[in-house]
Amino acid sequence: MKILSIQSAVAFGHVGNSAAVFPLQRIGVEVLPVYTVNFSNHTGYGAWRGPLIPPADVAEVITGVEERGAFAQLDAVLSGYQGSVGIGDVIIDAVARVKAANPNAVYSCDPVMGNAKSGCFVAPEIPVLLRERVVPVADIITPNQFELGFLTGTEPVTLDETLASVDLVRASGPRTVLVTSVEDPAAEPGTIGMIAADDTGAWSVRTPLLPIKANGSGDVTAALFTAHYLESGSAATALERTASSVFDLIDTTLASGDRELRLVESQEFFARPRLQFAATQLR
Repeated sequence: MKILSIQSAVAFGHVGNSAAVFPLQRIGVEVLPVYTVNFSNHTGYGAWRGPLIPPADVAEVITGVEERGAFAQLDAVLSGYQGSVGIGDVIIDAVARVKAANPNAVYSCDPVMGNAKSGCFVAPEIPVLLRERVVPVADIITPNQFELGFLTGTEPVTLDETLASVDLVRASGPRTVLVTSVEDPAAEPGTIGMIAADDTGAWSVRTPLLPIKANGSGDVTAALFTAHYLESGSAATALERTASSVFDLIDTTLASGDRELRLVESQEFFARPRLQFAATQLR
């Protein structure tokens, strides 16, 4: 399997491609990383150094990959945080060219906008870009529950409301949806959920909610789910594998006392998920 991953990069810590590439490689995926920024660290520290890479330069790198004949070999394009409309344009164009070279290739988009605790933390034009132009051309999307609401103009709280919002966003284009950070007032306290849905049904997994803000865990989640879904063809299987690996990654990070993901230390959890959480079919 080969995936073109267009995301940010940091030297210190693990977010964007610096979070997604290694877990994908550890499960046997050939990754072609293209960087949209090259920062010293993620912006959650409040200070960082390094450049935003101009959209034209990102496009040049992608064109160089195309010129090597790689597009016909790609199984997927993966994208995460899109910092500008210009980067969004580059990604949309790359997806179209990859699909022209290989009609079986898919586009997996993590529509990063914010979360329930912090609210929306991207520029005002980004949610519009994602909702109106990016998500409609995606095959797989991996929003959190908060972002799902932005994409559909809803505020899902209950499980039924979340499933209804999933149906709305699937009608806009993407056939496969993974919803992360799913809160449900009817669920067991101290847990958090994920829902995966495609044409064959919808499934849910709930795990203990760990007391840590793990920057980059969403990037790992999107990457692993994409690869597991493409390999297995099963939303339930991809959900179980992803939830297992990501929970153990976050748990290992919490136990370490470190703020940054313990990605290398957790590599066996990617290669051999414990499958300690079973998916429940919702419909």
